[in-house]
Amino acid sequence: MLNAILPVRSLLLAIFILMAGGGFMNTLVSVRLERAGSGTLAIGLVGTAYFAGLVAGSLRAPALLRRIGHIRAFAAFVAVLSASTLAYAIHRDVLLWGALRFADGLCLAGIYVCLESWLGERAEGAGRGSVLAGYMIALYGGQAIGQFTLNLGGGGSTLPLLAGSILISLAAVPVVLTRIAAPAPSEGASLRFRELYVVSPLGIVGALLTGVMLGAFYAMGAVYARRSGLDLSATALFMSVVIMGGVALQWPLGRLSDRMDRRKVIVMGFAGTLIASLAIALTSGTLPLMAFGALFGGLSFALYPLCVAHTNDHLTSDQRIAASGGLVLLYSLGAAIGPSMAAIAMTFLGTSGLFLFVAACAGTALAFGLWRQARSEPVPTHLQETYVVLPRTTPLSIEMSATPDAADESTSS
Repeated sequence: MLNAILPVRSLLLAIFILMAGGGFMNTLVSVRLERAGSGTLAIGLVGTAYFAGLVAGSLRAPALLRRIGHIRAFAAFVAVLSASTLAYAIHRDVLLWGALRFADGLCLAGIYVCLESWLGERAEGAGRGSVLAGYMIALYGGQAIGQFTLNLGGGGSTLPLLAGSILISLAAVPVVLTRIAAPAPSEGASLRFRELYVVSPLGIVGALLTGVMLGAFYAMGAVYARRSGLDLSATALFMSVVIMGGVALQWPLGRLSDRMDRRKVIVMGFAGTLIASLAIALTSGTLPLMAFGALFGGLSFALYPLCVAHTNDHLTSDQRIAASGGLVLLYSLGAAIGPSMAAIAMTFLGTSGLFLFVAACAGTALAFGLWRQARSEPVPTHLQETYVVLPRTTPLSIEMSATPDAADESTSS
């Protein structure tokens, strides 16, 4: 693994520093708006603006890369993201912060496209899996550690924004100084949603509803924690525990899905997410909240790569990257819808409305999964594609996971 990661260490260091500096902004924005007395729906709309920026950036960034190249595009996205982070200190206004969150999402999507296309180009043969694992650790590890930046200087301090901007700016250094050759720009493609649904109804519905659930959590989870009585430090810990729980269970659930009808594992994942969400909504006390939060993260974060793997079971090797483009876009659209819908639920149902809404989404997906199991035969286990742990960023991440041998085997099967 080390031999595969060393050649791309500068890119992995960049994403780790970047996420340590910017990965906590969803939490900070939600907490600051909640403290300022902004309405729940307004906070949800600001969260929606961020995920809308991710969608826009994912669609527009590849064209910019083809025009100016990876290093200059990366530097431009990082510069704007660093400036945007500082701009939150100018004035606390919902409209301004919504515009800034849209810009943040657009820039982060561009950064993901830059790094993932670069890593996909540099990863070779059996080392692709190691590169993807290193990318996941850097991405989510930085995001989890970054949550504790909230504790700097107290609740209303500008220190978290200053620290975040500094780290984001420093993330450009390993990339602009790297000697790794940038990849040649390439055209992307994706399957239409209707084509994806025909191929894998559960895959597309599962990816959409997973996006709705996790978009709602990222935008409103900190608000839930604060209104449940957690102080700022405990809120940061809660968000970090959910993220790290999400990393911990992906591999075991994926290995299990390789050994049985994958739909059963997806159904179990949605059932477990439903139970964990209801437990969080009904529990009280810091320790139970942390425990159920870790379980929620572990199960819900695994659902997207499970849905991708289930969809891939029905595709040929040359269709998979195009399909992943559609699935990531669908996940992102769901994530853009989730915050506003969760905010409406919290407005009418109170603080617990967030996880009651998430439970309703998980229950809907669970019912759909059970219906699909009854309506269709499973893919034989020996014909299933091997599960791969994937981030929910851009379709380019799947290129890091596809070894030539695996592609050949899947085509022949």
